[in-house]
Amino acid sequence: MVKHKRAIAGLLASVGLALMAVLPFALATPAHAQTVTQGYKADGNLQNGMVVRIKKGDPDTVQALTQNHETEMYGLVVAASDAPVSLSSDDKSQVYVATFGQYSVLVNTQNGVIHAGDRLVISSYAGVAMKADTKHQVLIGKALQNFSDGSNAEGHVKLSDGSTVAMGRVMTDIGVSRNPTYSGDVAPGVPHVLVEIASAVTDKPLTALRLYGSLVTVVIDFGLAGAIMYSGIRTGMNSIGRNPLAKKSILKSLFTVILTALVVVFVGLIAVYLLLKI
Repeated sequence: MVKHKRAIAGLLASVGLALMAVLPFALATPAHAQTVTQGYKADGNLQNGMVVRIKKGDPDTVQALTQNHETEMYGLVVAASDAPVSLSSDDKSQVYVATFGQYSVLVNTQNGVIHAGDRLVISSYAGVAMKADTKHQVLIGKALQNFSDGSNAEGHVKLSDGSTVAMGRVMTDIGVSRNPTYSGDVAPGVPHVLVEIASAVTDKPLTALRLYGSLVTVVIDFGLAGAIMYSGIRTGMNSIGRNPLAKKSILKSLFTVILTALVVVFVGLIAVYLLLKI
């Protein structure tokens, strides 16, 4: 009897914890819209994969983005055939710009080797991206492939400081957004890992009070859900031991306890989401 009680308790606890672990990821699953590209006139020689901005005073023209104008980042030059929908005119000399979707981006190793999952920012070479750091405010997106001098480099370029870096292309999930690790936005005294987690929910600057408030809410939320599950399962197992004939009804009560704990987790996560987004 004791072995059966322990086995049932372990099974119920495992199911509950697994659901609690999966729920946050299910809530965080992003929605993807259909990719649409827009045709623009090109100011200068623009290649596919270059990061661009709208030319000041001419909303129909784009030009290669530089670090001095990184906050004006608009999108990426792509081939007309790369997107299912393209908005254009009869001008055959125009270029097409995508603001989201998965495309090949021109990158270099100015900030080091790029790994899949690294965020990208504009480098000192106009129109070309590099691995993100805390010094740049705007992200072009997240790299989906690795890039280094010894693997998939297509050539080398010399930067204004005299250094030579490898240049090539990596598939990237495009999405222009604020860099959550930008040193001008990170709240003093907040651990970097906490800022990274919060950036998965919002890309706006957050105060230390809001970040720590969200952390406390999560801890209380999961602590309360865990206490509900532990208390319910322990009481249920003891009840089965005292009255084995009521096993079926007691197990139903245990599943109700697990459901209640999941509701508590769900409500807590919604509260954290609203705290970070509003």
